Amino acid sequence: MIRVLIADDQGMVRTGFTVFLSGQPDIEVVGEAANGQEAVERASALRPDVVLMDVRMPVMNGLEATRELLSRGGGAPKVLILTTFDLDDYVYEALRAGASGFLLKDASAAQLAEAVRVVAAGDALIAPAITKRLIHEFARLGAPRPVAGRRLAELTERETEVLTLVAQALSNQEIAEKLFVAEQTVKTHVGRVLMKLGLRDRAQAIVFAYETGLVRPGE
Repeated sequence: MIRVLIADDQGMVRTGFTVFLSGQPDIEVVGEAANGQEAVERASALRPDVVLMDVRMPVMNGLEATRELLSRGGGAPKVLILTTFDLDDYVYEALRAGASGFLLKDASAAQLAEAVRVVAAGDALIAPAITKRLIHEFARLGAPRPVAGRRLAELTERETEVLTLVAQALSNQEIAEKLFVAEQTVKTHVGRVLMKLGLRDRAQAIVFAYETGLVRPGE
């Protein structure tokens, strides 16, 4: 079972998400939080696998709560940002804070459940339109970060190639087809890339690839 905590300041939203997700055979809603501070406290106590995190909440907003949760190292839950807003700075800051995905609240119920499963499995959930805005943000920020760039030297040539394709938001299956290798081989390479670079998941790998200049907007 995938254990989920729902953090949103609107009671009706929390109730709606809880009712739907609780009806899924592989998902269990273990708790709710009405603000970011509650989300941090309840996540520590309940140890969910995934936190559905709204951005605009009182006391502590969702981005601050995400940073607080994920700064604690091992055992931290995956965070799926949920919001009615799709502004560039939210997308970028959410992923920089360590969120594994970004989903707008107008997504369908089925998309929400699938998003929880994808994030829980360690994959990134970034819609194509959001990926486009994220790339524009990297372009605006300019030059890559040299310190992070030096860490690329730890990767083998094949691992670097796989990271480049991950940054283009390709799935393991799509990467396997492109490189003419087995999907399991790609999964192994992705795991090694994340381990060597100290990254949590594919979402952070995408951010890392652009920030280091491995992949550049427009390529």
